[in-house]
Amino acid sequence: MAKKEILFIVQYPEHTSPSQRFRFELYKEVLANNDYNVTIWPFFNKQEHSIIYKEGFFLFKVVAFIKGYCRRTIQLFKLNKFYTILILREAAPIGPPIFEWLYIKLLKKKVVYDFDDAIWIPKISENNKIAELFKNGNRVKKICKWAHKVSCGNEYLCNYAKQYNKNVIFNPTCVDAENKHNQFANHDVKRVTIGWTGSFSTLIYFEAIIPVLEKLQLKYSFDVKIICNKKPSFKLTNLQYIEWSEENEVSELATCQIGVMPLTNDEWSEGKSGFKLIQYLALKIPAVSSPVGVNKKIIEHGINGYLCNTQEEWYQKIELLLLDIDLRKQMGEVGRKKIVANYSLQSNTKNFLQLIQ
Repeated sequence: MAKKEILFIVQYPEHTSPSQRFRFELYKEVLANNDYNVTIWPFFNKQEHSIIYKEGFFLFKVVAFIKGYCRRTIQLFKLNKFYTILILREAAPIGPPIFEWLYIKLLKKKVVYDFDDAIWIPKISENNKIAELFKNGNRVKKICKWAHKVSCGNEYLCNYAKQYNKNVIFNPTCVDAENKHNQFANHDVKRVTIGWTGSFSTLIYFEAIIPVLEKLQLKYSFDVKIICNKKPSFKLTNLQYIEWSEENEVSELATCQIGVMPLTNDEWSEGKSGFKLIQYLALKIPAVSSPVGVNKKIIEHGINGYLCNTQEEWYQKIELLLLDIDLRKQMGEVGRKKIVANYSLQSNTKNFLQLIQ
């Protein structure tokens, strides 16, 4: 029996975007084992992706967007063979949902629309402010209305999508707990490392707890590790910057004993999928986070980590984990079990397959 053809419409090349990797690319082998053949069409190629979020390069970026639109236009003539199309966020980063309309309304394709952030809220990279002029927040609800199914990374996003589509599936961002996120933190260390991982656009959230860490460093000796695709501009004693790569993302994070995820309490943060916490707990790293959105579901306060509102609470809970090895071990074990049961490839495979069946 011939395999059914599945198409992933994404913005970036494979192995570059965390959202793509853990929401779509993670399931390629699963789909292959269930008689599906996967094709991935990014908007940007590798060269364009390497420049698009850097400061400057205005003309290069303009050309990159034009090329992306040209690719999408040519691809319209190659869609016949595909059984289902999965679109992550949008077919094109800016402008109206032209391609989504063509896929669904004109070509009558079954489209699964997936997003893991509150992308209807305008939010532009500091290095691409001009793109704000071409962002169209209304396109999200339009695509939700047109789509065969909508897949969302948390309950808050699902509730938004349900205003426009009755066929909404909660699809958490997951890790491969058996083959990838299977290295565990060593808590029997003399010097603790507090870790944070994420893209440069979210570093601003980390800055909120810098005063807490500075105060703790007056009393205790520990390291702070930032795993990111851009070096932070802030200064902090014993700060280690590790440039993110797919190869080192797990091994470097596994050298930490405490994970942190501060957030602001706003609509954009409500839409986040809590993936930092999922990664920490998968590696048996207890986490301290802000009680915003899905964080309140992933973190069970006092069980696998702590939820902190004030700077004083952040200080107290981080201090507690710094000093208590047994507590870190216990929380790490409990946290790992929760991820395996609720946020792993292994536990979410049937749910993901429902999207395309």
